[in-house]
Amino acid sequence: MDELLSMSKREISRLEVMQRLKDKRLLQKEAAQLLGVSVRQVKRLWRAYRKQGARGLVSQRRGKPGNHQLDGGVIATGLGF
Repeated sequence: MDELLSMSKREISRLEVMQRLKDKRLLQKEAAQLLGVSVRQVKRLWRAYRKQGARGLVSQRRGKPGNHQLDGGVIATGLGF
């Protein structure tokens, strides 16, 4: 069963590059230059793409609060509530 997958423009461009890698129309070094990342990062992305498909290229942090976000109680204390 196919699911609808929400992707950013950056993730879509990564998907296009991974598809070109899959078709052997692009080298990992060239993919790194196109994406503006290191060859090591391309290898990591390629591994995720092979294992999970397009879902592997989507950020795992999507929908989660940021690491530097203040706790709600601290915000309320600071605002005087």
